[in-house]
Formats: sequence, structure tokens, C-alpha cells
Amino acid sequence: MRPADLALLRTPGVPTVSPDGRMAVVAVERPDVDGDGYRAQLWAVPTDGSAPARPLTSGARDSAPAFSPDGRWLAYLSAAPGDPPQVHLLPTAGGAPRRLTDAPLGTGAPVWSPDSRRLAWVGPVPPDGADAGAPRLLTRLRPGGADEDEHTRDRPGCVFVLDLPGDPDDDGVPLPEPRQLTDGAGGDTDVAWSPDGRALAFVSARHARADRDLVRDVYLVPATGGDPRRVTRGRGRCRTPSFDPGGATLLVTARPDLGPEGLDVAGSGPTPCRVPVTGGPLEPLLDPRETHRADGTPGTVVVDGATLVGVRRAGAVELLRVPLDGRSPEPLVDGPFTVRGFAAAGGVVVATVAHDRSAGELVAITPGRRRLLTGFGRGLGATGRLHRAAELTAAADGGRVHGWVTVPDGPGPHPVLLVVSGGGWSLRDDVQVHASAGYAVVQCGPPASADAALAVLDAALADPALDAERVGVLGGGLAGALAGRTDRFGAAVVERPPAGTVPDVLDAVRTPTLVVSAERDRRCPPEEGQRLFAALQRRGVPSELLLFPGEGPDPTATDPAAAGRPRHRLARLEHLLRWWDRWLPAAEGPDPAGERAAAREGGGAP
Repeated sequence: MRPADLALLRTPGVPTVSPDGRMAVVAVERPDVDGDGYRAQLWAVPTDGSAPARPLTSGARDSAPAFSPDGRWLAYLSAAPGDPPQVHLLPTAGGAPRRLTDAPLGTGAPVWSPDSRRLAWVGPVPPDGADAGAPRLLTRLRPGGADEDEHTRDRPGCVFVLDLPGDPDDDGVPLPEPRQLTDGAGGDTDVAWSPDGRALAFVSARHARADRDLVRDVYLVPATGGDPRRVTRGRGRCRTPSFDPGGATLLVTARPDLGPEGLDVAGSGPTPCRVPVTGGPLEPLLDPRETHRADGTPGTVVVDGATLVGVRRAGAVELLRVPLDGRSPEPLVDGPFTVRGFAAAGGVVVATVAHDRSAGELVAITPGRRRLLTGFGRGLGATGRLHRAAELTAAADGGRVHGWVTVPDGPGPHPVLLVVSGGGWSLRDDVQVHASAGYAVVQCGPPASADAALAVLDAALADPALDAERVGVLGGGLAGALAGRTDRFGAAVVERPPAGTVPDVLDAVRTPTLVVSAERDRRCPPEEGQRLFAALQRRGVPSELLLFPGEGPDPTATDPAAAGRPRHRLARLEHLLRWWDRWLPAAEGPDPAGERAAAREGGGAP
């Protein structure tokens, strides 16, 4: 893969399935390098494979499709360039879409009521009387503390409901104004309807320590409005509530116990839980110590007496069917794949499934059969520049850790890059670009420690096709820590160094280091990257700082939902190749100007 091949990426999102199970609709996103943004349109996909996928919309950025329960309508979000997303409605029998909202800050994904007559969503509300350029006074943190973007802390998420008229596709029939059901005091998210349509469940943080811990509870509010009632009672972090068909139980994804301070996320992952609608503690359906839900489905899917969940396992995300009666889970998709999202209706489950050479395709799952439905990645695959990954394991941290190695074509020995951020069975453009440039890429699966990363590297270097004398390291703070811990790396790239990186590595790093930061990154402030770069420069260590203006939170992300602007993604890849070519050239040849040796000896920057 070459940097310019970014334009060929096609990334499908979470699908929706028509009530009869015959049709799936999914948003497919692609980088628009010339326009320096992203475009997305909805595609219709027959679930029986009887016809190829076809484009359904042509908006600049269409997303979050949802079939109405009666099958007559498709609600979705659409955003014009530079504008926030608004709810649109498309008749499934044919016709033009209609815009339903005109919210100043946009809306969240639409959720249908059981009677197909109302839509709910969570959307931000601007402060009273404030315009976009006015100064804003913050008096407390939003729930979630440092997890929140400071630019939206005074624009809370609130639950809205829109009543549709009798002929919602008739532009001549005026639409009523959406009704705001909550005040957003708890940063509301993740709305779901009760089976009788009389109430909505949502997630919020309204307790006294909401701006200082990670606890988030499930609340109920009447569909006609009223005071929210807290359902969950404990110290859990909840998301994606959904009602069981009888309406007596709520299914949620949660870390069920964050400890007495509400901050302990170690040792357990998000897992499916249930709680009575009348209130009570969370009851995990799977062991939270061994389960980590990692799919991007924006709700909890309950079908045929079971809930579906994508569980992280050894670098994969498997799709499990978890019966509510306590029987053993059943794998629907397992092996070297990453399930990104799914939906179910009419006896069929449709999942978006990715792997190391694909950003995702739709797969239909029926009893005893799985059918591939789409070929969105065909263009990128046709280049012949994608490489397979091989899994490996190593002993570290008292157990076995997983890793992956992607080896370029040719006999080698190839220079090696150890990547210590991410890792697993999904397409990473930087891994593929490096492999095409002649580098063997070793990834260590999360959670990675220094010992685990080095153990995986040593296991990979047992292959004579990999050159143990030419090794670089790429990643976040751990990459900096490794560069300071050992002199075995010929060069390093430290991306988005977190707070505290400088004291950890300042006294030890002699490795040539490229520091990458984003100007608007609030989790890993750019000042940390600038401090690290300045410290390396003062000590005479060959170093550079690559700062992405106006970017945040993560220009290095490969997930389009978090990724930076396409031109920045392209620039990042080109700078990485330039840096490695300087210090670890893939082609055999002399050390340029003796720079690598001088760097190890503490020589000055060239």
C-alpha cells in the first residue's frame, strides 16, 4: 500500500436491517483527499446475496441509518460540507428524502419508536443566549472529567423526541418542533424506547461526584416528558441500554463496579448486563474479568432470547450470541476478524466484519450459514499492495501475550518496526504502507507493557527474514519509554506522548526520535510533544517535531470516526517513511553520514 492509496479506502459502518430481514443498509465512508474531508453515502444490500450492493443516497456525508419497525421509512443523518448532521427521512418504497431537523449544533443518531410514529435522539443544546463566537463560562466539569472535550462541556447532550405527521414525506405538511425531554444536566447519551413506547431509557451522570468519577447510570423518562428516574444503583459505567421484548428488564453494556471512588477500570471490561426496569444492581451476563465488548454498535441488540455482543479476544473481535437464560454463549463470527457492528431482524444477523487486509465487508448470518454480501474493499485489494499478518505469541507478564508480524515481499532480511499502539486483526494503513516500503512490522496486542512488547519483538526476530540489527519503534508513550530503556532501536517515533512522558525518558533517550503531536489534542496535549522535542534537542539527540495544526484528538487513528483530515493522514505516512528511510533504510546501503552510530554515542544532531 502506498500513501496515495488512502483514497481507495472504503469503510462500512454499523448496518441496519429491514424488519423482514431482506435488506440491509449501511453507510460507507471514504477519504476525499482533494477536498481534505470524508464523504459517506448509504448503500442498500440484499441479505440473500441476490444482487450487488447499490448506492441509496448521494449526500456529502450520510450516516446512522435506521429502518422503522413497520419497514416504511429509513431515518438517517446527513450533513452538508461544513454543517452539522441533521435527521432525514427516506421512504423505502421510493421517493426523495426529507430533512426533518434544523438543530443549530446538529443531532445524534435517530432511534425509532415501536409505532414508527416518533423519532428520538440525543443532541447538544447551545447555552442560552450564546452565539458561536461568544466567551463561555465553565463552572464545573462535564461528567467523565478528562474524557470530555472542553469545547463541548457547556453544550450538554439532551434527549429529544419528534412526532411525525401523518404524511411525513409530504413537504407540504409542516413538521412539529422536536420536544426536549431532558435538561442535559448529566451529559445524556444512548437513548432507547420501551416496547410500549411510553418511556425512554438513556444514560446519564447526575450524581454528586459526576464530574470527578466515571460512573454513568441508566435513567427512564416518560415519552411525554417528566422527571427522569434512576434505574441502575451502584458504581458502574453503563452505555447502550435496550429493553427486553417484555419491557420488564433493561440490557446494558457496563463495567459493573468501578470501586468506591468510581475510577477503577483495571481488571474488568465492558460486558453485557441486565437490570430490572424497577431498579437494582447490575447483573453481568458474562464474566467482566474476561469480557471486553469492543464492537461499535450504538445499542444493545436483543433478539430471540439472547443479546449479541462483539467481544475482544486475542486481537480479534468475535460476535457472540449470549442467551438470557444462562446457557453458554454461541460464537457467530470467530477467528482472525474484527466485528465492527451488527444488526438483526427477520431471522438474519448482518455484521460488518474487518480483517488485516480489509476495512470491512457485510456478512449475513443465518442458522448454519455465513454469506459475504459486499466487496467495498475490492479497489484497494486490486492494487496487490496489501500484505497478510501472521500471529505469534510470547511469554511475558506471567502469561502469554499476542502479537502480529507483517512481512514485506522478498527474501530479506528486512528492517523491522515494532508498533506498540493498537494491534490485531484489522486493516491499519500505516502497517500496510510500511510493509510495501520494505519494512517488517511487528505489532503487540493491548494491553502492552515494555516487557510484553520486547518479548513479542524477540519472538518475531527468530525469523531470519527479519533483521535484528535494524529495528525501530513506533507508538505513544510506551515507544518513548522503550527508546529510553534500551539502545537496540535505530530510530523511534513517539506519537501523541501523554503527560509524564518527558520525566520518564529525558535522562536516557539517545535514539533518534520523531515526535508527533496534534494541536487540539486534549488527552495528550501538544505541549508534551513540544517539551519532549525540546529536551531531546537540548541533549543533542537527533530529533524532529511533527505538529498537526487544528487537528485532534488523534491524527494517527485509522478508524475514520477518530481519524484526522485525509491530507494530514497522507502527510503523516509520508513523514514516517522519510524518517525511517533516513535512519533505517529498507534498501541495503551505508549508514548515511554515520548518523545512526553517532546518535547511539550521544553525538549532535546533523
